Amino acid sequence: MTIALLSHVELDAGYPDRFEAAGFSLYFATSPEKRTHLDPQIAQKIRAVLTIGSIGLSATEMDALPALEIICAQGVGFEHIDVAAAKQRGIHVTNGPGTNNASVADHTLALMLAVTRKIPQFDAAVRTGEWKKTRWNTPGMAGKRLGVIGLGNIGALIARRAAGGFDMKIGYHNRRAQEDSPYRYFLTVTELAEWADYLVVATPGGKNTVRLVDAAVLRALGPEGFLINIARGSVVDSAALIASLRNNDIAGAALDVVDGEPQVPAEMLTLDNLVITPHVAGRSPESVENMLTLVLSNLEAHFGGRPVMTPVPE
Repeated sequence: MTIALLSHVELDAGYPDRFEAAGFSLYFATSPEKRTHLDPQIAQKIRAVLTIGSIGLSATEMDALPALEIICAQGVGFEHIDVAAAKQRGIHVTNGPGTNNASVADHTLALMLAVTRKIPQFDAAVRTGEWKKTRWNTPGMAGKRLGVIGLGNIGALIARRAAGGFDMKIGYHNRRAQEDSPYRYFLTVTELAEWADYLVVATPGGKNTVRLVDAAVLRALGPEGFLINIARGSVVDSAALIASLRNNDIAGAALDVVDGEPQVPAEMLTLDNLVITPHVAGRSPESVENMLTLVLSNLEAHFGGRPVMTPVPE
């Protein structure tokens, strides 16, 4: 008998077959509407959920899945999974630490270069025949100062790429300083922003980091500073960012995440000093393979009566 698994995300070609070969029957609810109006007969038999941190699973949604035993977050984030409610119900929760770190770090440097060197604007200009009109004087990144908000595994990879590849000076802000870090520690985000030429948001999402980057931080970053967010949209005050970009209070921003995504504020779409990608930093063939292999390993461990490999911290 197969195990019913509800997925909140589309799966790349080949992966549905792998789940089915491992003994799972897949059901998909990839939009808010589908999740809200899940067929009750299907809901009754779901024993596992595959989700991502920005979608998560609430206590109310868990209540609608009476047979649920395990929730697997595909990537590292699990901020919208009600872990306390899951624990109360005896439901295991796992995530995927380390599975997409390299992909996110690579994408971060790509965003930094794109917004600094105006890559999207140059590309668009050339495609419309404006070769001779594309003489913007764009700055370089080499030797500049990079401030990282959240020097975890991903933040550290970004810092290493920036320091090793672009000779950038690195500073960071965490809740506390890392004793073994070679980088300069800043007690507050505002102090880090004031020092930095580039401010990269790499901190986890959740209630403790909502609008951590606000109008004051953006003012401190200044008219020659760039903001890059590859963490969660909720960490940046969208209204403050839009105002800063519109008034040229900062030089530019590059976002892979937006608060309220997939909806993007209309005001953002008219800004020529903003680069946006659709939450794809963590997606590459390599990272998807890492993430889904770990999901399958956790599922097989649980339903095989063994401890899961990567339980989320309680």
